[in-house]
Amino acid sequence: MDSRVSELFESGSGQKSGPPGGVGSNPGNGFGNVSKKASSKNNKKARGRSSRGFKPSNNPPYLPPEAEEGNIEYKLKLVNPTQHRFEHLATQMKWRLQEGRGEAVYQIGVEDNGMLVGLSEEDMRASLKTLHRMAEKVGADITVLREREVDYDSDVPRKIAEVLIRKVPDDQQFLDLRVAVLGNVDSGKSTLLGVLTQGELDNGRGRARLNLFRHLHEIQTGRTSSISFEILGFNSKGEVVNYSESRTAEEICESASKMITFIDLAGHHKYLKTTIFGLTSYCPDFAMLVVSANTGIAGTTREHLGLALALKVPIFIVVSKVDLCTRATVERTVRQLERVLKQPGCNKVPLVVCNTDDAVTAAQQFAQSPNITPIFTLSSVSGESLDLLKVFFNIIPPLSNSKEQEELMQQLTEFQVDEIYTVPEVGTVVGGTLYSGICREGEQLVVGPTDSGQFHKLTIGSIQRNRSACRVLRAGQAATLALGEFDRSLLRKGMVMVSPEMDPTICWLFEAEIVLLFHAKTFHKGFQVTVHVGNVRQTATVVAVHGKEELRTGEKAVVRFRFIKHPEYLKVGAKLLFREGATKGIGHVTKLQPVSQYRPSHSEDEVA
Repeated sequence: MDSRVSELFESGSGQKSGPPGGVGSNPGNGFGNVSKKASSKNNKKARGRSSRGFKPSNNPPYLPPEAEEGNIEYKLKLVNPTQHRFEHLATQMKWRLQEGRGEAVYQIGVEDNGMLVGLSEEDMRASLKTLHRMAEKVGADITVLREREVDYDSDVPRKIAEVLIRKVPDDQQFLDLRVAVLGNVDSGKSTLLGVLTQGELDNGRGRARLNLFRHLHEIQTGRTSSISFEILGFNSKGEVVNYSESRTAEEICESASKMITFIDLAGHHKYLKTTIFGLTSYCPDFAMLVVSANTGIAGTTREHLGLALALKVPIFIVVSKVDLCTRATVERTVRQLERVLKQPGCNKVPLVVCNTDDAVTAAQQFAQSPNITPIFTLSSVSGESLDLLKVFFNIIPPLSNSKEQEELMQQLTEFQVDEIYTVPEVGTVVGGTLYSGICREGEQLVVGPTDSGQFHKLTIGSIQRNRSACRVLRAGQAATLALGEFDRSLLRKGMVMVSPEMDPTICWLFEAEIVLLFHAKTFHKGFQVTVHVGNVRQTATVVAVHGKEELRTGEKAVVRFRFIKHPEYLKVGAKLLFREGATKGIGHVTKLQPVSQYRPSHSEDEVA
């Protein structure tokens, strides 16, 4: 992690423009825009390599060669295949869908080496018809994302097509992506989510956000102080499924093949600990930074961007409220964002999305390269460019492939407790994320650690995902679990529910390799900070700084911490973030000292 990220955490730090000759704001891909110099260079190469002789074009005539793994498949044409060939193609489609966890992208008219050959109108129609038959056979639907003409010397126009294949939902196995929503107070985060999930535009006075608030004081002030969850679904044809057509979350889950779960976080600085908890414990796949067009980068915007970078969460940006200001003001805000993204601490490549084609390119490149940062400009009142954001959400693929998912599912069960509720006639309910393994109704688990470092047995009652009943929970999925009559006073945020066979390492003392991002004075032994590791949030004391007396801003060291209230369950390699007032730092856990090796004088610690 580049220590220069610290610049994002310093209040009022000046903006630096990107390095001279920095990366442009529109990186090219098979269909994207590239600079004239790059496109002419690509065309010269292509003419040298191939006897076909391409006309000069803004589109490079090559895509990257097809990968064996992953959910992207190239097909030159699919015209009248034999029965045997058709069976083979259907099996191949099944494999690509499995790799993309229910989604695949087919490029028609492209050779395996990535050359954009193109098809005539007739061949393209026949190929899409075959693709539709293949999708029907494997229980999926197809959506043509875009078609493009390829420049050739031939008189007949030749096209390539990009097609999204998505499985029809079965047994609640929809693809679920979590998006953390960040941004300064009053930037329009909750209003944007209200418009996306309710399907109605805002009236300019915050009507759309009222359904998202959880507390009376939030409605009165218009400011989010707690973490709330909202869902936006897409069916197998790529159409939006939200509360405008469905009355309940259960109906949305039933008809959606893909679900975007928005984690609405607080923008105000006094709720920063809640925002950090949302980013560290809910394991978001992506972060959406909302910036108001009329105020630009203000307040906690820079800090939220720094947090996402520190935790390595891929981020994209939405410039909201474009209806309130002139085009010049919007462009100035976008330029300001581009400057910040290009500076050395960020090293991002901004990609401004202006049309549907850009949105498709942005979604694919964003998932493939962590450096690409799409920027959308929209309005929740007029609805301007809102459709581009929906196209982006519809196409964006999951970060983990099916192989990684399978490996996690084969490990022992580990569920992180993030929320605790008492529900009438149900009893104690816990909300959180299943980190590994599989969890079923009626399963026996142990929960802990308690203040004395013990674990208690419990039985899972019912499971709900996105407010609808679910029988089996798989690794990486968020859910609420009913625990029946289990005593709520024994539970707290930061606990884990694990399989009884697991021998969890509980510790008071641990070591971490850290980078001090920002500190007004010096960081030394005896300093107390609030430590965030996953769903764990607790004050810890610095017991020792190895090899140094004290640390200053930007310096690295291995530091030993000791929790002050109760022992916690940690893992070596886990990302760590700590703060105290203006002091902030990041790092990862390098060593744990289990409870059995260390006994503080005030308590007896035994693992049950």
